[in-house]
Amino acid sequence: MQLPFEWQIGWRYTRAGRSGRRNGFISFISGVSVLGIALGVAALIIVLSVMNGFQKEVRDRMLSVISHVEIFDARGGPLTDWRATAAAAARHPQVVAAAPFVAAQALVGRGDELRGAIVRGIDPDAEARVTDLARQLQGGVLSRLEPGAWNLVLGAELARLIGARVGDKVTVVAPGGQVTPAGVVPRLKQFTLAGTFEAGHYDYDSGLVLMHVDDAARLFRVEGPTGVQLRLADVHAARVAAGELAAALGPEVLVRDWTRTNRNWFDAVQVEKRLMAIILTLIVAVAAFNLVSTLVMTVTDKRADIAILRTLGASPRSIMAIFVVQGATAGVIGTLAGVGLGLLVAFNVDVIVPAIERLLGVAFLPGSIYLISRMPSEPLASDIVPIAVVSLLLAFVATLYPSWRASRVDPAEALRHE
Repeated sequence: MQLPFEWQIGWRYTRAGRSGRRNGFISFISGVSVLGIALGVAALIIVLSVMNGFQKEVRDRMLSVISHVEIFDARGGPLTDWRATAAAAARHPQVVAAAPFVAAQALVGRGDELRGAIVRGIDPDAEARVTDLARQLQGGVLSRLEPGAWNLVLGAELARLIGARVGDKVTVVAPGGQVTPAGVVPRLKQFTLAGTFEAGHYDYDSGLVLMHVDDAARLFRVEGPTGVQLRLADVHAARVAAGELAAALGPEVLVRDWTRTNRNWFDAVQVEKRLMAIILTLIVAVAAFNLVSTLVMTVTDKRADIAILRTLGASPRSIMAIFVVQGATAGVIGTLAGVGLGLLVAFNVDVIVPAIERLLGVAFLPGSIYLISRMPSEPLASDIVPIAVVSLLLAFVATLYPSWRASRVDPAEALRHE
């Protein structure tokens, strides 16, 4: 198929210009512009993919430990009839399982080492239907959590911090105290460490204690479970389902879904993602507008060619189209190269980053700071397509002014000194 002559000449100008000092310099500037666009697009794709992967990894590990929805008594005490509450919640089409629990804060220690922790009293059989972690531990460690046995399960990091091993005695200090004639005496109880778990989420591995719900109720002196945990068919429908459950169960209970439990963290990630996208888009914009200087020098260098084309009958619109094609071609090449490079790195981050860490002898993601210890990545079409479109649009806009200047060249004036 015969292409319009504007396309042919514009493509020829894109490929030409490597001979001679002046033309070689123009080609160098053009190459730098294309490289800048490619690197900017690739950086944007890689960063957003890593942030998506980071958010998904932490969310999945978080949801392996906590339930999708939790129901509490609105007054802050134990649920008067948790079975009736669980049965009422189970009527919702999204709810697939329910389990009671007791939640409280306490100090956990062995010897002189004491650490603050969240204590969760669970029913091992019911808990396995609600959380993935309990399902993985069912039949093993959790089977040792029997009422009255005073056993507990610690996060692996928490057990390491207090120096406890399986079979050791671990002291749990409950908040408040016991009033005696000698004053207020801390309420504490010795448990046997029945096992440990590792969820892959540092906050839970270093700060969560599991024990039987009856033992927790006796330790914290509550008459029964303080809440009910729910598992939903669709984790992403948790906020809507929680609102519907709150309306159905009435004001006597407080319904909270996982998005609100960790709202500050997820909101912070979204804000960081938007800001990073804006910053890196500005980098792409700077690279795209380098095309302006390239095209301005090209127009100056091709004034004689423009004049000859005008005398042969080319219209100003055709002259403008030639340089738009030249600039847009550079933008397309840079964008496609950037998308290819970005996807190549994004899909192989789990290989590239460990290799760099071994080479430099450093750890980019200490688990105690970033919650996870490996670099995740999840490229999404919803990010990649807008990035490519914005890059192409910026490159096209950058060509308009130099192309318009080329169309305004006077043939007689351009040929006067030729």
